[in-house]
Amino acid sequence: MSETIYNMVTDRIIEQLEKGVVPWRCPWKNGTPVNWVTQKPYRGINSLLLESGEYGTFKQISEAGGKVRKGEKGQIVVFWKWIERENKEIDEKEQIPFLRYYKVFNVIKQAEGLESRRDTETFDHDPIESAQQIVDGYADAPCILYKSGRAVYYPAMDRVSVPPLKDYREAEEYYSVLFHELVHSTGHKSRLARKGITQSSVSFGDEVYSKEELVAEIGAAMLCGVAGIENVTIENNASYIQSWLRVLKEDSKLIVHVAAQAQKAADYISTA
Repeated sequence: MSETIYNMVTDRIIEQLEKGVVPWRCPWKNGTPVNWVTQKPYRGINSLLLESGEYGTFKQISEAGGKVRKGEKGQIVVFWKWIERENKEIDEKEQIPFLRYYKVFNVIKQAEGLESRRDTETFDHDPIESAQQIVDGYADAPCILYKSGRAVYYPAMDRVSVPPLKDYREAEEYYSVLFHELVHSTGHKSRLARKGITQSSVSFGDEVYSKEELVAEIGAAMLCGVAGIENVTIENNASYIQSWLRVLKEDSKLIVHVAAQAQKAADYISTA
């Protein structure tokens, strides 16, 4: 039965990808990295590059009456800028994407004279029994910590950290995020020993890292399918997957190959 669900979920992901990119959203409310001035969350890869907190550029902090502490180093925020140029071969103008970046500073930890503008909001959810059973059934699961702001798996400590259930607008998204990190944990050397987790030289955004992110997100989508909550989470799963496919040069066939690894991970969690 699980294999049929996995195939259905994979097909739905591909269907969503074929519709185009959906802006990826961070499903938890509290602790997400936001711009201090606008309070808007940073999106896509930037939400992974920045730690939890409120950020501003040197200019934004100065204009608000604050001061960046001496010696503090800014964090990078990246964005695509489209530049128009003449293509002489076809005698037409074309749009060329250029990756640009600017630096921001944590206004609370790296600056003086400014106060937090964040409005904390929590949500009252009951656990979803079918999803919680999967989590509880992970026989040799890593230690799970609950801390607002960031979801991450630490291979060296074999530890998962995720924002608590109360930080999510939808309970289903909490389990999708938790499943993602638990799938990462299956790559530990004591479990399935995937290169994306065991290899010490893996760098953010390189091919090995990107493929591991795909394994984790597809595996999470599969577990959501088993739990019966994929209708709520599938669009966000697909848009996150699309962001990593762009890193891998839009290799849509890769989904099928990575899905096989994701299937092994999902099986390990649900049957270990």
